[in-house]
Amino acid sequence: MIKRVSIGLLLLALTTSCVSKKIYNDLESKYADLKKENRSMADENADLLKAKNQLELDGATLKSTLEKNKADYAKLKSDYEASLNKLKVLQDSYAALEKNSSDALQTNMKKNRELLDQLEDKAQALALEQERLNKSAKRLKELEDLIAAKEASMQKLKETLSKALNSFEGKGLTVEQKNGKVYVSMENKLLFNSGSWAVGAEGKKAVIEVGKVLGDNPDISVLIEGHTDNDAFTASGPIADNWDLSTKRATAIVAILSENKKINKENLTAAGRSEFSPLASNSTAEGKAKNRRIEIILTPRLDEISKMLNEIN
Repeated sequence: MIKRVSIGLLLLALTTSCVSKKIYNDLESKYADLKKENRSMADENADLLKAKNQLELDGATLKSTLEKNKADYAKLKSDYEASLNKLKVLQDSYAALEKNSSDALQTNMKKNRELLDQLEDKAQALALEQERLNKSAKRLKELEDLIAAKEASMQKLKETLSKALNSFEGKGLTVEQKNGKVYVSMENKLLFNSGSWAVGAEGKKAVIEVGKVLGDNPDISVLIEGHTDNDAFTASGPIADNWDLSTKRATAIVAILSENKKINKENLTAAGRSEFSPLASNSTAEGKAKNRRIEIILTPRLDEISKMLNEIN
């Protein structure tokens, strides 16, 4: 709400000739603070994405460790069986040596006792290893089930969004699921006029529909990214460049979503990507139109998965 008021005051200051320089400077300072805060939130989102990738890498490492432990268990079992065979041979030898002298008999009895002690130690080690493997396999299965449940949840979310936004099909809006996330992409022709960050009536309807779905899914992290083509921003006014424009457009979408009281504001992040994440070549008008867009990226919370990985480790 503070960001909207600040931007509104900034626009009022630029369009009203009677405003003093002090008020203008105050508004400009507030705007700079908001812009800095936006960049910080974008950095934080990048850190979260990096942490998610690390969690996925740790999961793969755990699977590899489990396979190695299984191989170690098989070797221990083989050693145990070989030791049993040796014991049988020694038992047979023991029976034969009973006919020999008392000293030789005592020596062989001592060796047999030592071997029996070794076999008992191996049996205990094998039992402990089996117990550890069983626990690891159980936790890994729970982790796999949790990841599968997250995937199913995101698929259901994608289907719900597609149904809610069906009326905007063919108007520059797409919904797709990839890399465990759901992407809602809206071309600027649905949302903004050229050089503007004010959301039009039709675009606002689409954003409100997205907000209704998000309100029913409070555990979803929401990243709103603004994108432009590579045409330099040349208009006069409060916009500095394409970075600035893409950021303001992302923030405008956040403002509309924030009107929905069911949405957890802590899950919302706005980011400007300027021209540096294109979907198509900027060499054609069609490509530029695709690149001028807002992307709403929905990511499941990974707290439970992170906790389970820590427990396994």
